[in-house]
Amino acid sequence: MIYLPIFPLKTVLFPGTPLPLHIFEPRYRRMMNEVIHTSGLFGVALIKRGVEAMGPLPEPHNIGCAATIANIEHLPDGRMNLLAIGEERFRILKLDQSGPFLNAWVEMMPIEDPQTLSVSRGIRGLLPWIEAYLKTLTYTVGERIEFKPLSLPTDPLPLLYFAASLLHIPLVEKQDLLESESSAHLLKKVTRLYRREVVLLRHLVTLAEHQTEHVSRLN
Repeated sequence: MIYLPIFPLKTVLFPGTPLPLHIFEPRYRRMMNEVIHTSGLFGVALIKRGVEAMGPLPEPHNIGCAATIANIEHLPDGRMNLLAIGEERFRILKLDQSGPFLNAWVEMMPIEDPQTLSVSRGIRGLLPWIEAYLKTLTYTVGERIEFKPLSLPTDPLPLLYFAASLLHIPLVEKQDLLESESSAHLLKKVTRLYRREVVLLRHLVTLAEHQTEHVSRLN
């Protein structure tokens, strides 16, 4: 059990994935300065109730992800830009709301069975869905996203967390992925979501193409 400053955000951080942050509120400037000069570790947790900035301390979900600062840029007025990297999941045991920002007693909770033969085999079936998702997404967001299999993590669990972070889905669904009790459970949920999202995106692309064709005929 460790005592950890908690940064409640409208985002879900996964182990091994990056999180760029712009720190502007005085309370979070103070928090990050304390992090820099102490353990270097803080917690990121999805907001359950409340607002992200300029309000009372929000209530976070019980399960979040510890993070370390990989890079920091101090700005002249005290603000800062930093890049955090997810480390390990944690569970909040007790919140401390007595200070200007949230702290909590937490326990780290590494995922069960991080690498099994069945998960390794399942990953091979997931990769084509990741590729299909990214390629289809280019038609809906108007950006070129190049899929490079060799640039993905090679170990199953980091790859699963990276795949989870890529999904454009509601935050409550990402939180559910973070809370997965085992790598096999995470693989099952991530694969189901990729299949669902590919079908939905392809349907949107088809509708857009039909609409474009219809407009062209009218003109």
